[in-house]
Amino acid sequence: MNDSRVGTRDDARAVRIPSGQAMLDGELTVPPGAGGVVLFAHGSGSSRHSPRNQYVARVIREAGIGTLLFDLLTPEEEAVDLRTAHLRFDIGLLARRLVDATRWIADQPETRRLRVGYFGASTGAAAALVAAAEPGSNVGAIVSRGGRPDLAGNALPRVQAPTLLIVGGRDYTVIRLNEEAYRQLRCVKQLEIVPGATHLFEEPGALEEVARLATGWFRKYLRSEDHEE
Repeated sequence: MNDSRVGTRDDARAVRIPSGQAMLDGELTVPPGAGGVVLFAHGSGSSRHSPRNQYVARVIREAGIGTLLFDLLTPEEEAVDLRTAHLRFDIGLLARRLVDATRWIADQPETRRLRVGYFGASTGAAAALVAAAEPGSNVGAIVSRGGRPDLAGNALPRVQAPTLLIVGGRDYTVIRLNEEAYRQLRCVKQLEIVPGATHLFEEPGALEEVARLATGWFRKYLRSEDHEE
């Protein structure tokens, strides 16, 4: 993916989301007449500035769906994680942060009536699945990009939101882990393997295919029910 494709961030509003003692920085963008809002759960040391997720988010917005890109870790936590790499694998912590962001979204005037979707990458995908498995969750759809859904463990059979797992065709270990997690899911589900793509989907056309698949999934499950269960 060329950097030029990332584009501008439209009318993104800088936000701060409370989660326990932490304040999480984010960017909320809601197109006029939005038919849902997708929360991005980054993983493996990434942040809301990830060019890959920024690109996918822009494509989703072009389809009339809002996006919230936010940091699951504070700057101080990220500094620690750069040295230890352990917080990015604290799925319980990441899931709690995502749940808090979902509650925050439900309180915002421009998003309170919108169905919520999750887009998770790497360990963020596990956090999305764990958050969606919480009692009372009304998440409408989940997409995982090169994710580690296996790390969601015993939460997998409790996920009710339609779930799409996207993996690169040359990301062999992650394919196996996704296949194992896929078998445990009891919801509407789909596993898509992008031919020739590696873990970061850096090959020509690979990230575009991710964005196409994700956007189609969110359009189907966030917009089709007029925001009602």
